[in-house]
Amino acid sequence: MAAPQGSSSPHVDAELDVIQAHQEKATRLPPIEEVRTLLHHSLRGILSTFSQKHEGYPSGSMVDFACDAYGSPILALSNLALHTKDLLANPKCSLLVAKDPDDRTDLVITVHGDALPVAESNVEAIRTAYMATHPDAFWVDFGDFQFLRLEPKVIRFVSGVATALLRSGEFSNEEFRAAKVDPIYQFSKPITSHMNKDHAEDTKLIVQHSTSVPVEFAYMLDVDSLGFNVKAGYQGKTFKLRIPFTRRATERKDRINRNNIPTEEIEEKNHIENFPSPPPWMRLLRLG
Repeated sequence: MAAPQGSSSPHVDAELDVIQAHQEKATRLPPIEEVRTLLHHSLRGILSTFSQKHEGYPSGSMVDFACDAYGSPILALSNLALHTKDLLANPKCSLLVAKDPDDRTDLVITVHGDALPVAESNVEAIRTAYMATHPDAFWVDFGDFQFLRLEPKVIRFVSGVATALLRSGEFSNEEFRAAKVDPIYQFSKPITSHMNKDHAEDTKLIVQHSTSVPVEFAYMLDVDSLGFNVKAGYQGKTFKLRIPFTRRATERKDRINRNNIPTEEIEEKNHIENFPSPPPWMRLLRLG
C-alpha cells in the first residue's frame, strides 16, 4: 500500500490497519516477473553515464528506449549527444525506470550494464523492435543516429519505500533473461480506460469487498495475470491498493470472470439488487 495522504483519526487508522493486513497477503507477480514486465512496457528512463566533459562525475539524461527479445534496453542515440559520446568512451552506465514518477513508493528499477553499439547484422531486427514501441521515431534513420544495446550486468529494484510493504533486491542478467513478461499487462490501457469510464462503481464495490473497507472511490491503474492495482480514497486519504484474483490467467482461453472476481459474494454482502454481470472488459483478458 502506498503511503496514505490526508488527515487521520483513530477510526480511520484502524481501517488503514485492516487495509495494510490485506495488502501484506495480496498476491502479486514475482518481483523478477514484475520487473521484466515493467521494463518491457516502459517508454523512457534516466540514463546515467560517466561524463567525458566533467571527468569523474556522472551525467544524467532522459532517453527513450525499447527492449529486445531478451529484455535488454535498446537506445537510439544521436552521435551529437553528450551521453552518446560518454558511452562510446566508457560503456558503463545505468538506466533508471520508475513505474510512477510522481509516487516514490511505487516500483523503481535500475539496470546497470554496458551500452554497446549494435552490430550491423542485427540493426534491422533491433530497429523493428524499437519502432514497435516508438512508431513515430522517424529520426532513427538519420545519419547521425545509431542503436546501442544496454547489456545488463545486474538489475536492482525497490518498491514500498517509506511503507510497511518495502521490497527490494537485485537480479543477475541470467535471471532477468529467464523471466517472462506477464501476458495480461499489455491489456492494461484498454481495460482500465473502460472500467474507469463505464464501471467505476463496480470497481469500488470489488475493492470494498476485497479489503472490507468502505472506500469512497477506486480508480483502476493496471492489470496483470494475478490481479489489478487501484488508487483508492477513504476519509480524505488516497492510496494505492492491490486487488488479487482468485486464480491466475495462464492460458489463451483464460479470461477474468466470476471465478476470479467474486461479484456474487459482493452482491450478497452489499444486498445489491440486479448487480451487473461482469462487464465487457473481461473479454479483453483473453490471451490473443
